[in-house]
Amino acid sequence: MSKLIHIGFGNIVNADKIISIVSPDAAPVKRMVQKAKEDGTSVDATQGRKTKAVIVMENGMVVLSALLPETISARTQIENESIIDES
Repeated sequence: MSKLIHIGFGNIVNADKIISIVSPDAAPVKRMVQKAKEDGTSVDATQGRKTKAVIVMENGMVVLSALLPETISARTQIENESIIDES
């Protein structure tokens, strides 16, 4: 069963497919986001807000979120704990 994580403004990603959640401030991340936009492999889930997290997916897609990386990470941890509790 896939674990879906809310990343803000009604947008959801499959937590099982996340490779990393990083801050968009570093130059290499900015270059990665720019290249993904040029290649059409980015999804902007910020609803016009400032990008605060960049989510890198297994398939190479880059998802931009207006939530902080810590918030998204905490949500993945909560999902993991609830699945363990149900077992």
